[in-house]
Amino acid sequence: MLLAKIVGTVVATRKDPRLVSNKLMVVRSMDPRGKSEGNYLVAIDTVDAGVGETVLIVSGSSARMASGLKDCPVDAAIVGIVDEIEINEP
Repeated sequence: MLLAKIVGTVVATRKDPRLVSNKLMVVRSMDPRGKSEGNYLVAIDTVDAGVGETVLIVSGSSARMASGLKDCPVDAAIVGIVDEIEINEP
């Protein structure tokens, strides 16, 4: 599971029929302090998240287990919207 920030949307006029009516979002992974790291990724949105929100992403076979995505051709899915991150360091 990854932390990521939604940075944009993807509009696809033609896509696999199993993806019709699903939002595709551009996300970028981040560390728990909010610093961007890594590459951009397109993820299917299962929780109605919006641009600028911090979200939880699952990838690979876990993405296909997300709500309503059984047998869909996806590799990354947004499965949660993060309200707050608390880090306890000694």
